Amino acid sequence: MEETALREKMTQDFPAIVGFLKELLKIPSVSSLPEHEKDMVKSAQFVRSQLEGAGVDAKVIQVTDPNTGEVSRPAILGVKAGPENAPTVLLYAHHDVQPAAGQSGWDTPPFEPVEKDGRLYGRGSSDDGAGIAVHLAALRAWGEELPVTVKLFIEGEEEVGSPTFRALLEQNLDFMRSDVIMVADSSNWDPETPALTSGLRGVLSTTVEVRTLTHAVHSGEFGGVALDALTSLCRLLATLHDEKGRVAVPGLKRELEADVDYPEAELREQMGMVPGLELIGEGDLASRMWSQPAISVIGLDAPTVANSSNTLIPSAAARISMRIAPGEDPLSAAAALQKYLENHAPFGAEVKVTINELGPSYAADLEAEATKLMHEALTDAFEKTSVNIGSGGSIPFIATFRELIPEAQILVTGVEDPLSQAHSENESQDLEEMRKAALAEALFFGRLGA
Repeated sequence: MEETALREKMTQDFPAIVGFLKELLKIPSVSSLPEHEKDMVKSAQFVRSQLEGAGVDAKVIQVTDPNTGEVSRPAILGVKAGPENAPTVLLYAHHDVQPAAGQSGWDTPPFEPVEKDGRLYGRGSSDDGAGIAVHLAALRAWGEELPVTVKLFIEGEEEVGSPTFRALLEQNLDFMRSDVIMVADSSNWDPETPALTSGLRGVLSTTVEVRTLTHAVHSGEFGGVALDALTSLCRLLATLHDEKGRVAVPGLKRELEADVDYPEAELREQMGMVPGLELIGEGDLASRMWSQPAISVIGLDAPTVANSSNTLIPSAAARISMRIAPGEDPLSAAAALQKYLENHAPFGAEVKVTINELGPSYAADLEAEATKLMHEALTDAFEKTSVNIGSGGSIPFIATFRELIPEAQILVTGVEDPLSQAHSENESQDLEEMRKAALAEALFFGRLGA
């Protein structure tokens, strides 16, 4: 099929793709809540039926993790064959969504899709319903002239950390093997500027407990000779950043430059910074969020203000989340953090560090053929030069793809943008951006097949 005809077919069919996404958004496929178990099944079956309508041989599966006994949420596997000996592309997306309960800032009901000013509002509209819609649109555009063999893996538990991802891959490994794996769960630089995600920070979670006493004592009687554990913990946590707000743990990788310029005013507005708040760190703003380490204290075990008393607290604990730069080994980073915390115990306090979670980072091969072809396809579809961007978030299962299917070239694509508000109130998807992303994927199929 000529690319001109492909573009025309994509444009003609796109209203039906938007209709598919609207129907999908009506299903509250919240993987984290047991009361939505039937919705997870309904969502999977709906996606399967739509793929079958595009000529895909699809099925809904669940597997049991042999190590934990956990049963996976429903996932969809599908295949549509191209010419004999054609390259094989595995398309990934996920049909589960974040909960919306407790988020009072929605302007419209989260599971009742609303189209307004070129954007489609609803939970899962961008993360990751649009990813599924892009795959479906590309397949429908090619019809029976598909130039590559396409496999699909639509997961059902990405929003809860993909706990059975390895089991799903291992038990379907022959099916999953492909020349290219396209993970449609990231973003573009903005609705007009396409991007490939070239790097993802890794993540590790630790708990640090500080103990100064064997039991609580009266602050009036004993205060002034030894610090309470909570004050000691605060002093320890305060050392994690230097006077410029840079992560103080030595030996961690960091890249100070980025391919794009992140406007400071735009960043402040997106984050909702209070007036006068100073930025921390050094280097390009984008690099601070994508290719440098970051440390946040995300929880404390300590008495609440309401339940406080005049007591020297004997122990206190904090949960620390650390993002690590693409290419950083999470085990080495965890060891560096643990050593740092233990070496900076204030006034001889006992410090115990527990590593809770390790999520690998991702650095793309920018010289891979698939990467170059996808950048070209994105540039042509959006009529604007495609860029490499990073992401401060993490997609740890990409490391599992790399480990189990090392021969595959991996592309991280997506259709989110700075206005999407994924995981938050009023999540939305720019529909023209989604159409262009679908066209880029379809163009990529043709060029890879050629």
